[in-house]
Amino acid sequence: MNFCISFGSSRSRQQGVGLIEVLITLLVLSIGLLGLAGLQLASLRNNQSAMERSMGVVQSYSIIEAIRADADSAKTGRFDLGLEDDPAGNTFPAKSLLMWRTQLKQNLGDAATGAVSCTATLCTVTVEWDDSRGLNGDASQQMTTEVHL
Repeated sequence: MNFCISFGSSRSRQQGVGLIEVLITLLVLSIGLLGLAGLQLASLRNNQSAMERSMGVVQSYSIIEAIRADADSAKTGRFDLGLEDDPAGNTFPAKSLLMWRTQLKQNLGDAATGAVSCTATLCTVTVEWDDSRGLNGDASQQMTTEVHL
C-alpha cells in the first residue's frame, strides 16, 4: 500500500533570489572592500615610515664611521655641525659632512638634514626629516644617536 499525503497548494517554488537580497549582499561586500582598501593604505603608510626610519639609522652610522676614521678631528670639534649650518672647507670632516647631508636629502627627501655635536668622549648625531605622509601625520621626525669615541 502506498500512502501519499498531499497538503494542497503548499508546494511553492522558489523562482530566484529577490532583489533586496542581492542589494544587501552588494552592500556588505562593498563595505568589506572599503575596509580592505583602508587597511592597505595604512599598511603602505607604515611601511614608508619604517623605511625612512631605517634609512635614518643607516645614514647616522655612515657619518659615525667617518667620525671614527678621524676621531682626533671629532674630539676637537671639527665635525660639529648644527641642523641649519652648512659644512664649509676642504678638510676631511667638511667633505664627509657635505656628502652625508647630500645622501640624507637623496634618501629622506629635500627637507632632511642632520647635525653632529662632539665632545672629547661623546658624539651625538641627529637626523631630521619630514614624515608627514606617515600614519600619525607628524611633519617632523628626529632620530638621535650617541656614540662614545
